[in-house]
Amino acid sequence: MTPIELAEKLHASDVVLLAGRLLLSLIFVHEGLELATHFEGAEKAMTALGVGTPLLLATIALQLGAGLSVALGILARLGAIGLGLFCLMTAGLFHTNFASQNELLHFEKDLAIAGGMFILALSGAGGLSMDRVLIAMMKGRAANALEPEAGTAPGATSLPV
Repeated sequence: MTPIELAEKLHASDVVLLAGRLLLSLIFVHEGLELATHFEGAEKAMTALGVGTPLLLATIALQLGAGLSVALGILARLGAIGLGLFCLMTAGLFHTNFASQNELLHFEKDLAIAGGMFILALSGAGGLSMDRVLIAMMKGRAANALEPEAGTAPGATSLPV
């Protein structure tokens, strides 16, 4: 595909959705990697908050898995719903000391990110996503499978009998 053909197929909304997906997912992928690479410290910090190791592992898996899902556009709606719900739970469980301006700010940021994730879940990942690439590849294979091979008579098959 030439650059001109690519530009003709690109829509501004797809580019904006890609940028939004990357910006929204960055915090989750980064934090998931931080928790995973500094696991012992994260485990101590989470234990102090009353969060056990199984929930820490689930958090790391969600942040990395759903974060990459949103970034790459692979099942992005599902990833966005998971991260949106995660943000709502995090806000409600850990950022409710509104006497602290810092906690209030984190509460509001969690709500804002959740809102962005729910909008993404509604709109979908857009045209610049791995889902679209995979669907196009599968449709191409299905279409090719229906076409007779070169040199075969109509109704004939090249499959062994």
